[in-house]
Order: sequence, then C-alpha cells, then structure tokens
Amino acid sequence: MRAVIEDREAGNEVRGIVSMISELDRLDKELELAADSQINSLPMNFPPFPERKEFDLYASMTPAKEVGGDFYDFFLIDSDHLALVIADVSGKGIPAALFMMVSKTLIKNQMMALCDPAAALENVNLQLCERNSSKMFVTVWLAVLEISTGKGLACNAGHENPALRRPGSGFELLHYRHNMFMGVSKKAKYQNREFVLEPGDSLFVYTDGVLEATSVSGAMFKEERLAETLNQNPDASPEELIHRVRGAVDAFADSAPQFDDITMLSLKYNGPQKLEESPSA
Repeated sequence: MRAVIEDREAGNEVRGIVSMISELDRLDKELELAADSQINSLPMNFPPFPERKEFDLYASMTPAKEVGGDFYDFFLIDSDHLALVIADVSGKGIPAALFMMVSKTLIKNQMMALCDPAAALENVNLQLCERNSSKMFVTVWLAVLEISTGKGLACNAGHENPALRRPGSGFELLHYRHNMFMGVSKKAKYQNREFVLEPGDSLFVYTDGVLEATSVSGAMFKEERLAETLNQNPDASPEELIHRVRGAVDAFADSAPQFDDITMLSLKYNGPQKLEESPSA
C-alpha cells in the first residue's frame, strides 16, 4: 500500500513538472511570435527610399529582452515631407511591446493627417490617456523635414537630447527644455522647435539604452562618451555612425548584462538635388 501511494505521489510530481515545461514552452513560442511581430512592424529595408538622393537614413533597434518597448519609424508624408520618429515605452516585455505598437500606429496616423509634430503628439497623448489603466508612458522625439529646403519642425516629449552635426564641426548634443512624456496627463501641451538642415548636416537620435549602457564596474556610457564616439568620424554615413556607436557600447559594456533596449536613428541631409536637363533635340 505504501509503495502504491509513493508511486502515485511521484506520478503527480512528474505530471506537474511536465505541465510546467509545457507552459514554459508555450510562453517561449508566444514571446517568439511577439518578437517577430515587433521587428516586422519596424522599417528594416535600407536604403528605405533609394530614389531619394536628398538624404541618407539608417536606424536600428536591439531589444534587451525577447521583446522591447523602443521603436523607430520614418515615412514620407508626401513627396516633400519626411517624418522621423524614435520612442521609448516604459517597462519591458509583451505589455511594453503592445503599448509600443499602439503608439507607433497612432503617431503615424496623426502625422499623415496633420504634418505637425506637436499637434500630432497632443492628439496621440489624449488617445493614450483614455485607455491606460497600466499607467505606462512613452517618450518620443518626432520631427518632420521639408526635403526641398531642409527646414523642419521637431517636438520632444521627454526624450533624450538629439545630436546635430554641422559641416566642418563635430556633433553637439542639443540641450533644451522638453515637453512631458505621453500617456500620463491629458493636460500636457506640446510645442514645436524649428530647425534648418544645410547640405552635409547630420542628425542622430537614440533611446536611453545607449546612455545607460552599464560596464562591469557599474559605470554608465553617458552623453560625453556618445559625443566622443560620434566625433571620431563625424562625416560618416548614418549606417557607419550607428554601427560605430553600437560597437562602442558593446566594448564599454563588455560582459555586463544590459537591461534596456538600444535604439538609434540617424539622417544625413544632402540637400535638394538638381533635376538633370534633358538633351537638346
């Protein structure tokens, strides 16, 4: 009788372990699907607009976990206006990824309709605040560039300081007062900042995973090291800049585990292109 009871208890324990393994396997598959969905939602083909010679553009996103809360986006609103977005959702994992995808969709819809970063973010903020029982929030840097002139508008909703490089000089991080991050207060207001890019100018924007990358000793990468890395070859292409920063972050972190997504976007403005004259008859 004792042997029968012991066997039954052992069987229950084994069945419990098997059930746990099955559940973990199911969760792994769900995370894999979520990661695929997130990556597929980001523009990944570079150069994204090969026929447009007025600018060069590159971006990358590396999640700290299977899925993350960072995202970038870029799209043509019309033939003369390019939208640029980089954002960071609070939290990690599937909830952050879902909030990220909702935010990304709302921002694009608003920008396609309004072509105004501040107005777009104000509307998106109201929408995010309506159904946000989880109290998540998102920081965003959103800009629109008039391709033919280099004139632009940018709105910073609690995001990191962008870096700008003028020809003949190095990258400089632009420090100014930001607007509130989105998803927390319906009363938040957003303002645009005007900028002008001259031929040869470059923009570099990123999420806090770059600055907060941590070394084995516990030190952080920080803005000073970022500027130093960018200025090792400030005239590099956007793709080269992003690979250089990523390499510097990896070398700095060495074997230390990282807990935040690392996302970067860079644009180099080449200026308006002259139309080729057709040969005379």
